[in-house]
Amino acid sequence: MPVKNRFAELLPEITAWRRDFHEHPEILFDTHRTAGVVAEKLRVFGCDEVVEGIGRTGVVGVIKGKSDSSGKVIGLRADMDALPIHEQTGLDYASKTDGAMHACGHDGHTAMLLGAAQYLTETRNFDGTVVVIFQPAEEGGGGGREMCADGMMDRWGIQEVYGMHNWPGRPTGSFAIRPGPFFAATDLFDITIEGRGGHAAKPQETVDSTVVAAHIVTALQTIASRNADPVSQIVVSVTSFETSSKAFNVIPQRVHMKGTVRTLSNDNRDLAEERITAICTGVAEAFGAKATVDYLRNYPVMANHDEQTEFAAEVARSVSGACDEAPLVMGGEDFAFMLEERPGAYILVGNGDTASVHHPEYNFSDEAIPAGCSWWAEIVERRLPAA
Repeated sequence: MPVKNRFAELLPEITAWRRDFHEHPEILFDTHRTAGVVAEKLRVFGCDEVVEGIGRTGVVGVIKGKSDSSGKVIGLRADMDALPIHEQTGLDYASKTDGAMHACGHDGHTAMLLGAAQYLTETRNFDGTVVVIFQPAEEGGGGGREMCADGMMDRWGIQEVYGMHNWPGRPTGSFAIRPGPFFAATDLFDITIEGRGGHAAKPQETVDSTVVAAHIVTALQTIASRNADPVSQIVVSVTSFETSSKAFNVIPQRVHMKGTVRTLSNDNRDLAEERITAICTGVAEAFGAKATVDYLRNYPVMANHDEQTEFAAEVARSVSGACDEAPLVMGGEDFAFMLEERPGAYILVGNGDTASVHHPEYNFSDEAIPAGCSWWAEIVERRLPAA
């Protein structure tokens, strides 16, 4: 089954929705306009139930098949939020909101799932129930966690859940997936080094917090190079380094650092937290300073379930003729929270030769829409075959 003809017919309309979302990006949970447009379209399509405000600003639509002898319920999820980036595409439909941009393609994900929802409400050629999930705050806010915490899975009896993300660098409309750990856990750390400030000409009277912090930055790299198994994946990055002084002749009292840890196993996640704390406190003590470490466990590892992954790949092959093995990704994805509650799978769809996601010149490829919509629809029609 190649791309469904109906999505070729709907392409101009779905493209217009996508570009409208692109013009009006909203960040984190502040997706009020987007959620309102999504909910209104789901009602116009004829969804059997549309509920707003799940996970603060998420939207859920329920579509019942022609029969329900199977009793099965499948969830399909798209994210709606944008990023705090100044767009530099020069597009006719570029962001109208200064400092906000759909730089990760969530506008495309939302439009594709809306297209699939329209098709599924028109045809209802399946036995069971489909729950379309439009999620806010994927970009760091944990909107998936919030929707699950609101009882979404139990409220609608969702038994399996499927997600999709566009992927620059892959041929447009092609697919890739992998079973097991796929996207990394994304933890955060916040470190404060307290020394003794003073005049830069009299370093012997100080405990130089800058020197202490510099040693810590270097030592943290040994977690990956000397503590973790060399064949495992772990990234420790200090991404912010700020002293309490801006003067040329003052040794600062304090240094504040921030960073992120990326791991693909719970063992490495535990290891990183333990070693960061030990290194910071130990190095600081050796220099006569004090270190305070706050470690936040953010998104967990996103791990695909084996059976659902093979099924998702089979559907992808039916749509595009092939489905490649995807690489491990050290970026985070809060669909992980949904996959912790229910079995399911997450797939990549090619976005062509475009700028990378999170880049100010990125743009979602509208040419990927028919393949993405067809994958959503075929997931339903194959998993819930009509009685």
